[in-house]
Amino acid sequence: MKKLFTCGLLMLTLAGMAQKKKADGWLQLFNGKDLTGWDIKIKGHDLNENYGNTFRVEDGLLKVRYDQYTNFNEQYGHIFYKKNFSAYIIVVEYRFVGEQVAGGPGWALRNSGIMLHGQSAASMGKDQDFPISLEEQLLGGNGKDPRSTANLCTPGTNVVMNGKLITDHCISSTSKTYHGEQWVRAGALVLRDSVIKHFVFSDTVIVYNKPQTGGGNVTDADSTLMQAGRLLTEGSISLQSESHPVDFRKVELFDLEPYVNDPVKLEAILRKLQKKKK
Repeated sequence: MKKLFTCGLLMLTLAGMAQKKKADGWLQLFNGKDLTGWDIKIKGHDLNENYGNTFRVEDGLLKVRYDQYTNFNEQYGHIFYKKNFSAYIIVVEYRFVGEQVAGGPGWALRNSGIMLHGQSAASMGKDQDFPISLEEQLLGGNGKDPRSTANLCTPGTNVVMNGKLITDHCISSTSKTYHGEQWVRAGALVLRDSVIKHFVFSDTVIVYNKPQTGGGNVTDADSTLMQAGRLLTEGSISLQSESHPVDFRKVELFDLEPYVNDPVKLEAILRKLQKKKK
C-alpha cells in the first residue's frame, strides 16, 4: 500500500473531480435543501436543540449563524452526519462571511473545522465543548497575516507523524492563506488508522497516521472514551460552530470502505476516479 500513498496528487485530483461532477458513488451529505441526516449538539444544550437557529439552510447553503445570540458564551457547536465512516474522501467548499459574534474568543476569528473519526453526537456530555475527534481546522485569513487552513487540531486525541507520537494540540499545515469571503475547497483522504491526508484545492498540506485517543483540550467528556492509545479506525464527521459565520455549499463523500482491504482494488478505484475527471 506504500506505493499508493506516495502519490499525493492522486487524491487531490479526486477533490477537483468531486467539485465538478457528481460521479457514481459520491454521497451528498448536505442535500442543499435542509438538514436531513444530521444531528446537532451545542455546548450547554440538549442533543438536537438548535440554539439560536445556529445551523440553518438558506439559499441552498448550509449556514452557521449567530444573529440570535447576544453573546457567544463558549457555546461551541457541531452538526454531525448521522452515519459513521472509516475509509473515505471528504470534500467541503466553505467561506467565512461577516463579523465574529460578541464574546467569541480571538483564536476563533474566521475559524471552523471538519471533525474526522469523531464520537457520536449522542455520546457527548451536555456541557462538552468539542467531540473527541481529529479536526481539520478551517481558517480564513485576517487580511494581512499568513494564516494556513486545513491544519490539524486534536481534541481528545493524538496522532503519529513521521514515526513520532505528536501530542501538540494544533499543527499548522503548509497551505496558502485565503483572505476575504472567497470559496475554498478542502477535505481529507481517510483510510482508517493507516493514513490521513488533508488537502486544499490541489495541494496536500498535512499527512499523519495512527490517530488515537488520549489527548486533552476537551471538557465534560465521558472518561471511558478517553482511554490513552486507543486507535481510531472510524467515527463521525461533523462541522463546527466556533463563533464566526461560515457557509458550506458542498459537503460530499466517497466511501472507500469496500476497497480498503484490497490494495489493488483501492488503487484501481482511485485511478478510475482520477481518469473520469479528465
